[in-house]
Amino acid sequence: MLASCDEPLRTAFDLALVDLDGVVYRGREAVPHAAEQLLAAGSVGMKISYVTNNSAREPAEVAGQIRSYGLPCRDDDVYTSAQSAARLLTDQLPRGARVLPIGGPGLRRALDAAGFELCSSAAEQPAAVVQGFWPELTWRDLAEAAYAINAGALHLATNLDAAIPDARGIAPGNGALVNAVVAATGKQPLASGKPRADIFQQAARHHGARRPLVIGDRLDTDLQGARAADMPGMLVLTGITGVHDAIEAPPAQRPSFVAADLRDLAHAHPAPEAVEGGWWACGEAVATVQQGELRLASRTAPGRARGLHQDMAVTLDEWRALCAAAWHHTDTGGEAVKPPRLRLDAGREG
Repeated sequence: MLASCDEPLRTAFDLALVDLDGVVYRGREAVPHAAEQLLAAGSVGMKISYVTNNSAREPAEVAGQIRSYGLPCRDDDVYTSAQSAARLLTDQLPRGARVLPIGGPGLRRALDAAGFELCSSAAEQPAAVVQGFWPELTWRDLAEAAYAINAGALHLATNLDAAIPDARGIAPGNGALVNAVVAATGKQPLASGKPRADIFQQAARHHGARRPLVIGDRLDTDLQGARAADMPGMLVLTGITGVHDAIEAPPAQRPSFVAADLRDLAHAHPAPEAVEGGWWACGEAVATVQQGELRLASRTAPGRARGLHQDMAVTLDEWRALCAAAWHHTDTGGEAVKPPRLRLDAGREG
């Protein structure tokens, strides 16, 4: 279930482990309100670290982009899936093993720093292929990966994100390109980065955090990773995931807090509570599942329940109540609830 926090999240937690694509920026453009809210969180003592599944760029380059929005950021405040992949590979292969990187300079730098010998072709008989996202990858790069894997090389993906948000919309991610190699080899890769717990745990240890909070826009990476690391997670709607996606989230991907954007770091977050008649309430909003359908009402007028419809706007408290009703229904043996596409009514307080 959703968690309760009776003070602003930015004072209740000592470290924010923040995703980048879809949370802080989309492509080169900053997400609205992100920089000002992270600055405000830092001003009250919350440390900020950035945890990204993007392996293409080096931490220094990523940190430079973050600083361009007016945010303080050291290079070691950035943790990438390339670094996570290199650490995972050290458990699989001896130092100095030959590795074929399929990705950008950030991936190559991380593998080199971990002591692996980098090669450029399957003909060099690499022990592993490490594949990360890079916009300049070509068919020939994917073909070399397939040749090496079919010859016996280990396949490690820095992440399996099928899609990524950018300034123009939603674009294919590393997982889509990994699937092209899988189609040619028939072999599923190992994967690093989110939703593995270690990338969050390493960042939290580095900052000496006792109460870390994961913030992300994806259920299957950010929020599942938060659950795996046993850390509370806040879902924001500025990237991939929508209101309706969270309502039907499986237990392993459920957020502890739901939010419109990073402005909700400045707010307390009430948790829904069970009330009479099988309803779940948050503020004035109440929700339940009747005959397999979600219904909403007001706490003062529960008899005037209404169903959900496509592109319906809901308040933050209504969203919380809907999550609680749907999750309780499925967790107690009911069939999964499929809500229509919903949006958050940004003009109304939850």
